Amino acid sequence: MSEESASIKNNSDKGFGKKAMVFAAFLAVALIAGASWILISKSRAETGGRTPAAPAVKEVMHLEGFVVNLADPSGDCFLRVGVDLGLGHATNKRGEKDNGVIPTAQVRDVVLRILTTYRSDDLLAPEGKIKLKQQLVQSLQAAVPELGVQEVYFTDFLVQR
Repeated sequence: MSEESASIKNNSDKGFGKKAMVFAAFLAVALIAGASWILISKSRAETGGRTPAAPAVKEVMHLEGFVVNLADPSGDCFLRVGVDLGLGHATNKRGEKDNGVIPTAQVRDVVLRILTTYRSDDLLAPEGKIKLKQQLVQSLQAAVPELGVQEVYFTDFLVQR
């Protein structure tokens, strides 16, 4: 009988171990879910209870292509890029804003000024293209706020070394 009781005790210990592991797994899932809920609640509280919406692009403005020398030390690297701008308001049929002509020369000047500060290595990395888009949007919003630039789209992108 002592062998039977030892066998029963070992089987009950194995059952207890499985229960403990299931309980530990359940506890871990509950902790992760609770932490996620707290983080989501905190971010919603910071944004006023709503998820931040992306600005609505009402119209896309096409710019003629750009070919620029890049800021590489060798001086023989070029970028050919096509750029379209996502605007926050629509223009009329003649390509004019409601209150006047679109300042294309000023827009092109800002884009050229930014493009020539980049090196080819930076632009070949995906992060570099994202940074370039962000910098173009910020610079255009500051230089030409009446245009309402919300987004920059690359329609052509070629780096030549």
